[in-house]
Amino acid sequence: MEEDMDEEMPEEIPLRQDLTCPVCKDIFQDPVLLPCTHSLCRECLQKCLRVKKKCPECREPCEEGQGIANRALSSACESFLRQTNWRPNRKRASEDTCKLHLKPLELYCEKDEEPVCVDCVTLHNTHTLWSLRQGAPMCKRELEFKVQIFEKKVEKYKKTTRKLSNAMEYIKHQALQAEKHIKAEFERLHKALVTEEALRLKALASEEELKTAALQELIDKTTKDIADMNKLSDTLKKEMGNEDLSLLRNFQRLKREAQWTREEPQLPEDSLLNMGKHVGALSFKIWKSMQVHVKYNPVVLNPNTASPWLSLNADLSSVKESSERMTAPDNPERFDPCVFVLGAEGYTSGKHRWDVIVGDNPRWIVGVCQESVPRKKKFTVSTSRGVWSIALSKGVYNVLTPERTELQVQQRPERIRVKLNLDKGEVSFWDGGTAKHLVTLTHKFDEKMYPIFGPGLHSTATTLVPGKIAVHTS
Repeated sequence: MEEDMDEEMPEEIPLRQDLTCPVCKDIFQDPVLLPCTHSLCRECLQKCLRVKKKCPECREPCEEGQGIANRALSSACESFLRQTNWRPNRKRASEDTCKLHLKPLELYCEKDEEPVCVDCVTLHNTHTLWSLRQGAPMCKRELEFKVQIFEKKVEKYKKTTRKLSNAMEYIKHQALQAEKHIKAEFERLHKALVTEEALRLKALASEEELKTAALQELIDKTTKDIADMNKLSDTLKKEMGNEDLSLLRNFQRLKREAQWTREEPQLPEDSLLNMGKHVGALSFKIWKSMQVHVKYNPVVLNPNTASPWLSLNADLSSVKESSERMTAPDNPERFDPCVFVLGAEGYTSGKHRWDVIVGDNPRWIVGVCQESVPRKKKFTVSTSRGVWSIALSKGVYNVLTPERTELQVQQRPERIRVKLNLDKGEVSFWDGGTAKHLVTLTHKFDEKMYPIFGPGLHSTATTLVPGKIAVHTS
């Protein structure tokens, strides 16, 4: 028997080698043929393609689905297994072994960032391979760097959370301030309406009293006339009962006394109430009379853009230096460190005009700016930085162009008028007190433009002048 087995071994071993998968080193199971003519187990091919789209034998590119079933090789493998009673050694991979080759993971691929076995070397022949002892510190260093990044991010996120909480508290403060101002305004207007109501009711009562008194006087006069006519009528009736001679003797006298020359009473013109005056278009008349109690500002300030060193009044029409830095949120719109504040409304077209009282403030900037003007860094105010403005500094008036053109003024303007014509691409500056033109700047404005104010750190307030209100009817 031993001699027979020795005789079969030389033939069986080469055949078994031909029927062995180059990946799992076992007899082919469901073999597939690749375009490069190499064959692999179907399962081994799928595992290889997950790592790299190449044939593990010749490194030719290979895509999933290109392999076709190698039926001849499959039949040969089945025949070999039947004749030799060979049992494939299909071991299950553990966590410490290669799932492809079922061998211990002893190397680390730096490019693919994964542990591999010695048989995987052919699949990573262009990569740098390290021992596990060398690879682990490399991974730890990278992870430590990630940990540092996350720790810094956590601190940053904590600061952001505090900022968000502060912003939420500030919103509540804003809401309380706005509610207080709204209630005060409505109370003021309500008092004005109550006063207006009282005046109109008084005028109505006065006219009612006057006209009813006139009619009562007419009624009294008419009543007296009735009594006089009844008395006269009774006299005539009495005389008519006398003898004929006595009647005829007194006829001429009775006829004279029976004459009635008084004017016949009637309802005079304009005796009724003037209802049109009292209730006609009443709401419009009330609204018109309320104009004296209403202030209109063509521009109001946006407190969310104001530097923390600026303080705004309740109706957002004036701004001045704050005695201490305000505890305002560091929102993206706010200027800091630059000391500016913007108007609440931006413009993209049309004509706009507003007046600013700068008073005796020794330093100020007034003009318009693009919406994209920097908010969180210092910058030189200039037309080249998206700001078209004039300024007073150290007693000199300048147009804030890159070359700083000086303005010649005969007298110190305490009121600056700004006219913005976006359709023409012009912004002009005037002395609002004398209506004298100072300078006009031109530009093709392609962004939303906002009024900008730099009141300087001075106790004198910069105030926006209310506009005129006119009622037009048609």
